[in-house]
Amino acid sequence: MPEVALGDGVVMRELASADAAALAEAYRRNRERLAPWEPVRVPSFFTEAGQAADVDAVLRECDARLAAPFVLAAGARIVGRLNLSGIVRGAFQSANLGYWIDDEFGRRGLMTAAVDAAAHIARDQLGLHRIQAATLLHNAASQAVLRRCGFTEIGVASRYLRIAGRWQDHLLFQRILEE
Repeated sequence: MPEVALGDGVVMRELASADAAALAEAYRRNRERLAPWEPVRVPSFFTEAGQAADVDAVLRECDARLAAPFVLAAGARIVGRLNLSGIVRGAFQSANLGYWIDDEFGRRGLMTAAVDAAAHIARDQLGLHRIQAATLLHNAASQAVLRRCGFTEIGVASRYLRIAGRWQDHLLFQRILEE
């Protein structure tokens, strides 16, 4: 898939095996800020070796057409991630969306541009019908991104994901891609 220019010198491109070191640095740089929004991470997650193993696993899912992983990059520096995961084919044709951006690059519309680009890739290149996303109930910034990108609320899922060490309720969104 081609690189997508998002603005401010940031591009969205496919995740590559060579990204492990830059990803480890990005996760270390954003570790405290991301902790309330993500699963508890083992220390090795923040190392180049840990990221290499994670990247390899995600790329295997990509090869099996079960995922479409992307990075947001400013030159050689990774400043965010966006993933379409859990792709289900057959009658469903759906994927889950997850994303984050470095605090330094937030509030510029870059993630809105990335989510919208991912929706177009999901429809036009992956042939998907819908994308689902889940946010913690108090994650107003992420909810605003989804709404700007045409996602609609579909309800609250109680104790949906184990985030920051505890099962937490999430607000679910979807975007039907033919609309």
